Amino acid sequence: MSDTRKLHLGAFMRPVSLHTGAWRYPGAYPDANFNFHHIKSFAQKLEAAKFDAFFMADHLAVLNMPIEALRRSHTVTSFEPFTLLSALASVTERIGLVATASTTFDEPYHVARRFASLDHISGGRAGWNIVTTANPDAALNFGLDDMVEHGERYVRAREFFDVVTGLWDSFADDAFIRDAESGIFFDPDKLHVLDHQGPELKVRGPLNIARPPQGWPVIVQAGQSEPGRQLAAETAEVVFCAPRDLVAGKALYADIKGRLAVAGRGRDDLKILPAAFIVIGDTVEDARRKRLELDSLVHYDSAIASLSIALGHDASGFDPDAPLPPIPETNASKSGRAQVVKLAEEEGLTVRQLAQRYGGYAGLAFVGTAETVAEEMSAWLSEEGSDGFNVVFPYLPQGLDDVVEKLVPELQRRGLFRTEYDGTTLRDHLGLQRPNNRFFS
Repeated sequence: MSDTRKLHLGAFMRPVSLHTGAWRYPGAYPDANFNFHHIKSFAQKLEAAKFDAFFMADHLAVLNMPIEALRRSHTVTSFEPFTLLSALASVTERIGLVATASTTFDEPYHVARRFASLDHISGGRAGWNIVTTANPDAALNFGLDDMVEHGERYVRAREFFDVVTGLWDSFADDAFIRDAESGIFFDPDKLHVLDHQGPELKVRGPLNIARPPQGWPVIVQAGQSEPGRQLAAETAEVVFCAPRDLVAGKALYADIKGRLAVAGRGRDDLKILPAAFIVIGDTVEDARRKRLELDSLVHYDSAIASLSIALGHDASGFDPDAPLPPIPETNASKSGRAQVVKLAEEEGLTVRQLAQRYGGYAGLAFVGTAETVAEEMSAWLSEEGSDGFNVVFPYLPQGLDDVVEKLVPELQRRGLFRTEYDGTTLRDHLGLQRPNNRFFS
């Protein structure tokens, strides 16, 4: 393996664990998802371990599952991403800060302004995770009776990206003279009015914030459907995805990387970081025992609700001990639903078994010792299944501590992960170029 090819590691931190039983695990902080003192300590530990980024997903609805399941969820209350990341920017120095913002339910000017602010406040550590929002319950919070159609969401997202990045380029990097003697604060010749008028969006501009330190905050995109892959190839610099295994990972990696040349981009212009649920034990058997104990803490009410979300269809009326019935098309995530159906078919799972899997964590998982997990991660890197991972912690704080105190040193020992940051910005960590201003040379 090349000495220069190392893993990139993000930390998936909203919710602090995707596992429904995380808050009930022995020794876990039950309020970890909504306790700033705890979250601050997590961010500082991750920075000390030299993680690339602290990654925040987001959701725009609470009533997205039956109340009997919702009452068991540790994600029912969560911080608004920009508020939390702005606070974390003041107590960290290097780790990247990535927030999700929806192109379906927000406006480009809002998004451009918030991320430009976060990039300035953090000294160039911001990243924008572009999502189109698949949850139909979110639509009800924004004046709609139903979710916007899948294809239409991606059409808007593509135009949304052009508008936001255009707004970030409103000012040349050297526009602000601040000459006290002459009284000239900025050069009007270095201000561009976007005046965008497109099929979905109409935005005059310019943005009332200087160009971000990184030029543009790092563009992250989550989605594996055909429109999602194409949007990633055209716009993203990091792809957050969820292949189930190395075979699927390699296929996804080859597909998205293969689209870059057509889009006029190089292969290194985009990093692919699948979500990876990691449980570390003193032995492989110990790690497996931890996961079994964790999964046992998921109540069926929550499990069936999680399956319903994954399918984009209410599964509460299905026979728990029968195979998964045919699932109709919906406006929810198509790739997510297809993955559920494939898993059920491949493993012959009943609805109950499938629900228990999704009620805990059904995605890619590395469960073992620091040595065995490092070996698996090395295989993903060397075989081009990924450029690294977004780590999903099983429970907090111990699950995080196991990764930063046991796994990271093993990765460093093998030369797979940095021992020090090479720069100060998120682009530095990821090896990404600072984009040129499209309006000023």
